[in-house]
Amino acid sequence: MELPSNLIPDEASPEWMNKGDNAWQLTTATLVGLQTIPGLVILYGSMVKRKWAINSAFMAFYAFAMVLVCWVGWGFRMSFGDKLVFFLGKPGVALDEKFLLKRAFSGYLPTATMVFFQSVFAAITVVLIAGSLLGRMNFRAWILFVPLWFTFSYTIAAFSIWCPQGWLAKLGVIDFAGGFVIHLSAGVAGFTAAFWVGPRAEKEGRNCPPNNVILMLAGAGLLWMGWSGFNGGAPFVASTISGLAILNTHVCTATSILTWLLLDFLFFGKPSVLGAIQGMITGLVCITPAAGVVQCWAAIIMGIISGSVPWYTMMVLHNKVKLLKLVDDPIAIFHTHAIAGGLGGILTGFFAVPKLCRLFYMVTDWEKYLGLVYGLQNGRTPAGFKQMGIQIAAMGFVIVLNVVVTSIICWFIGLIVPLRMSDEELENGDDAVHGEEAFALWHEGERLVGRRQNNKVYDTHEFSFVESKGEVQMV
Repeated sequence: MELPSNLIPDEASPEWMNKGDNAWQLTTATLVGLQTIPGLVILYGSMVKRKWAINSAFMAFYAFAMVLVCWVGWGFRMSFGDKLVFFLGKPGVALDEKFLLKRAFSGYLPTATMVFFQSVFAAITVVLIAGSLLGRMNFRAWILFVPLWFTFSYTIAAFSIWCPQGWLAKLGVIDFAGGFVIHLSAGVAGFTAAFWVGPRAEKEGRNCPPNNVILMLAGAGLLWMGWSGFNGGAPFVASTISGLAILNTHVCTATSILTWLLLDFLFFGKPSVLGAIQGMITGLVCITPAAGVVQCWAAIIMGIISGSVPWYTMMVLHNKVKLLKLVDDPIAIFHTHAIAGGLGGILTGFFAVPKLCRLFYMVTDWEKYLGLVYGLQNGRTPAGFKQMGIQIAAMGFVIVLNVVVTSIICWFIGLIVPLRMSDEELENGDDAVHGEEAFALWHEGERLVGRRQNNKVYDTHEFSFVESKGEVQMV
């Protein structure tokens, strides 16, 4: 029986490549890219004060571009290449067609597809760090921070946990799509960098509502729906596990949102949009390390935990712990990513199903992946506790790595350029830093820049713009 002509292998479609898997992987990579560009660009630009909209969005936009160039220049091979030391691969370019067109280290895909898929994961990690630094980090310092942190932190965590040759990967750590590598790393690194940069001016830290709630919801929606690619692409194959991972992702997230809103309503009397978005993020982050290796009922439990524990650390504990009060984290990246990512990693070690781990990893020694619940159930309690110990060890490694490396990087950058914006830039925002404003209005060739003046009315043929209390409104 002959194969259909479209399935017959040729030089462009080698025998080892699965066209469906390759198409799925390119699609999921694009979805993850859309989480950042435009998802986080819109989310960051909308959540901050009006005068920081451009700077906040631009930090994400720049980081995405810089990481992709660094990734093909040296990062991919440091993360997934030949071992240099037990926690890092050998640097090398990923630019030659002989390398890019051969089979990837996992799955039935060309390496070029794998390089792109992994690049958007690396990029979003660095962009998440920016969320802790909005409204005061010197943009020139950010230009240096991105490639340095990516090179000396992200590649180490990725190689150690995700590369088959990494030391934590060999131990049997379970991190389905980046609870440790991405979210815990970004949360801890962002918190550490925010400590070194220092807090915003006191008046900036108080009464700072989002400048555009509807756009903020749009950015959050792109982040949520893009997570289908984030977790659905982790198996590197269009399989049953991909479908389960996507379903678990959305079930956990929806549960987390509802839990957060319930707590807001019970304790503050009003469910808030900001609370819903924070609950969405904690749900997405918490399920990420477990998405394809836990039952759907476990995803619901994880959603309840991810909607309540980070709520408590953010709303209650944050005001009681001196260190948390000292560090200015504008959009709570530490709570939504470090806390939720760590929780997800630990709960993965608790709920991971042996059969699902076998279907995900497809390796001969799959029996080492065993959640504590199933260890207790199957008479393999020591193996279950061992898995929990490995998860905790990986969490500790990522925390120490990011505190140390991020601190060294911030110290080094401070020798070259100031980590913090000048007083003039802090006062005037986007106009002083970039010479641009996000919400500039024009009238007869002049730009209204929202300076605090007496109330005035600026008439045009179609609209009137009323400036009141330093803000311009269209009437």
